[in-house]
Amino acid sequence: MPIRTRLGLMLICAMAVGVRPAAAQAPAEVTPSAIAQGDTLFHKAANCYACHGANAQGLIGPSLTDSVWIHSDGSYDAIVKQIMAGISKEQAKNGIPMPPKGGATISDDQVKAVAAYVWSLSHE
Repeated sequence: MPIRTRLGLMLICAMAVGVRPAAAQAPAEVTPSAIAQGDTLFHKAANCYACHGANAQGLIGPSLTDSVWIHSDGSYDAIVKQIMAGISKEQAKNGIPMPPKGGATISDDQVKAVAAYVWSLSHE
């Protein structure tokens, strides 16, 4: 039996008995405190919800809850960088830009908290 078939069968058996694959290990910056602060900022001062939706599943901006990342690899550092830099009109899938920091007047530390929250949404 080919190895891919064996691996697939092992995964199916593991799922049947309730064993789940290991989740991605959170970066050191992604702490419960940072996630909670980021959640509050996402839904209030940072205004992220206005484009990404209250449930972060996308409106004008893309969903942040799945494993599909349009402008980065979805790592914590890449998310921080993307929030800091924004998305130009030319890069935006729908032609609507995201200004640096989403146009909000939040600090760099607050950006990192938002990034921790966003990272947590797609890395359960």
